[in-house]
Amino acid sequence: MIVHKLINITNMPYKEPNIEKLYYSMGEVTKMFDVNASQIRFYEREFDILKPKKNKKGNRYFRPEDIDNLKTIFSLVKDKGYTLQGARDYMKSNKKDIQDNQSIINSLEKIKAFLTDVRESL
Repeated sequence: MIVHKLINITNMPYKEPNIEKLYYSMGEVTKMFDVNASQIRFYEREFDILKPKKNKKGNRYFRPEDIDNLKTIFSLVKDKGYTLQGARDYMKSNKKDIQDNQSIINSLEKIKAFLTDVRESL
């Protein structure tokens, strides 16, 4: 005689899929960095590495790569005190290091968010 064991699906741990957006609107980007849209547009003109997609109406849509580049720009200019020209030069000459550092920062931010969620659930 074969006995089938029923699995209670409601008790199984469910892991939320990690869904990242493909594009971020200008409003979302300004909220992320807590700045005006004019500052984002200014950095777009000053740094040729920023190339958001634009629709027919001219609305900007930023890719995750653009967000990472903006994080780097804000870090260099606001935190480390680089001039705009100095930040441009640094980004051109240290492209590989910046990508590595940004991937580490992104991983640490995910870990921080996870730990914050764990702490709040306790």
